[in-house]
Amino acid sequence: MALRQRFRNLADKLAVEAEPGLTTTQLMLVNYDLKPVEKERRQWGPWNFVAFWIADSFNINTWMISSSMIIAGLSWWQAWICVWLGYSIAACFIVTTGRIGATYHIGFPVIGRASFGIWGSLWPVFNRAAMACIWYGVQSYIGGTCVYLMIRSIWKSWDAAKMPGNFGTSATNTPEYVSFVIFWVCSLPALWFPVHKVRHLFTVKAYFVPVAGIAFLIWACVRAGGVGPIIRQPATIHGSELGWQFVNGVMSSIANFATLVVNDSDFTRFARKPKDALWSQLFTIPLGFAITSFIGIIVSSSSTIIYDQPIWSPLDLLGRFIDDGGSGQRFGVFIISLAFALAQLGTNIAANSVSAGTDMTALLPRYINIRRGSYICAIVGLAMCPYNLLSSSNQFTTYLSAYSVFLSSIAGVIVSDYYLVRKGYLDVKELYDGRSTGPYFYTWGIHWRAYAAYISGIVINVVGFAGAVGTKVPMGATYIYRLNFFCGFIVSLGVYWILCKISPIPATSDRWMEVGGDLDDDVQPTDDSGSQGSYDEERNTGVKGQDKKSTVREMNF
Repeated sequence: MALRQRFRNLADKLAVEAEPGLTTTQLMLVNYDLKPVEKERRQWGPWNFVAFWIADSFNINTWMISSSMIIAGLSWWQAWICVWLGYSIAACFIVTTGRIGATYHIGFPVIGRASFGIWGSLWPVFNRAAMACIWYGVQSYIGGTCVYLMIRSIWKSWDAAKMPGNFGTSATNTPEYVSFVIFWVCSLPALWFPVHKVRHLFTVKAYFVPVAGIAFLIWACVRAGGVGPIIRQPATIHGSELGWQFVNGVMSSIANFATLVVNDSDFTRFARKPKDALWSQLFTIPLGFAITSFIGIIVSSSSTIIYDQPIWSPLDLLGRFIDDGGSGQRFGVFIISLAFALAQLGTNIAANSVSAGTDMTALLPRYINIRRGSYICAIVGLAMCPYNLLSSSNQFTTYLSAYSVFLSSIAGVIVSDYYLVRKGYLDVKELYDGRSTGPYFYTWGIHWRAYAAYISGIVINVVGFAGAVGTKVPMGATYIYRLNFFCGFIVSLGVYWILCKISPIPATSDRWMEVGGDLDDDVQPTDDSGSQGSYDEERNTGVKGQDKKSTVREMNF
């Protein structure tokens, strides 16, 4: 008994702050970071989103995606068209899912409860969290390479080619791994700050990093003898091969946004009003990423002129600059590498640590908040050996495509549920309620229609993915997989809508009706055995216009 009491005391000490009087079920569904954002924390205006995406666009990952198109054989202008088209499509997906958070001020883990079920939402949340942890490690390793260049620009003896030790793999070595750990450690303090305050980091990044990127572009063009030799380089592939590589370029750009398409609500929930997260994202995403990609494309193309070989990573090119130049060039490499390290830090927080932290909060609300989840994400990112995913451009883009297969199906279900089936209506209080009679409990807390649609979106891409990793598959499956994000999204969206038409679900509206503006700030989950009055009378027929809207207003949130 004494031992049990000690464990209970330890568990109570580790638990995050919670409102008194909640049952065990309620403690599994709500904490401070999962509740709708109250007005005091809704501090993101349109210019904050502009700064966020400008800052996020300037990162090495974006450069590598555009550079890999040049390596694959596209000319600079063909690669840039891929970028414009891909990121414009991605922006449309982003504002579509982000509107839910901006309207109801709830994040992806809570939104998922409406479509996948109160407990069924845990698998998509876990899936997203796991992917974010892996991606955190990849971005941190790239940031570590920036640190490696900073150190090497000061001490040229800090050279991977001259120092022994490779940790049993050819994908990394002692100085690069040590630099990775340095970046990882320096990133930890940034994870401490709450999401509504971290916007200031993106503002600083939006001013500093683009200047460094443009300076790198000018430097590379000067060394290549001007822009002329660069833009005159033709495509090295033709015919159908060129066409499919163009498609791959577009899909790689969209896959780069697969994570944020799903969880953009984790940020838009801090918007002051829904339109603040609409036009600011719709225009800034394609513009910001197109400019960054243009720099990456031209810099990668310039490497063919300077060194007679294409270099897909801008960091590898900076390493060459260190070898070629004197103290002045090393200083320039140091400043640019510092800017890129800051870029990686901001991107890692925006796309990975906050997302993973929010997701883990939903997995174990009693003991994990966003801050703790972010640190867990960092630990997993360190342990998963991210350098193995960056050994080649082909392996990198293959991973991106595989990543988007799973997330596109989740996005398809959520979009179909919110826009086509519910027509914008969510009963937010019920999203925090574990009663078996609740509208989002479905069957044992799991929504079978959502899972049928989710699996359908994955299955259509599975055979093609096997072909992408080396297995011989029918060519038709390969063609489908080359459009993986669209196929997964459209199939899951359509299957979910059809199943809900055949077998209707509760808490829907017969007309467009978003009631986020009618909700108060302090959300209190109902008792497990509590009743909802007029809701129970309507749950089988769906919401009926203004009557239900009034009921929502009367709830004690």
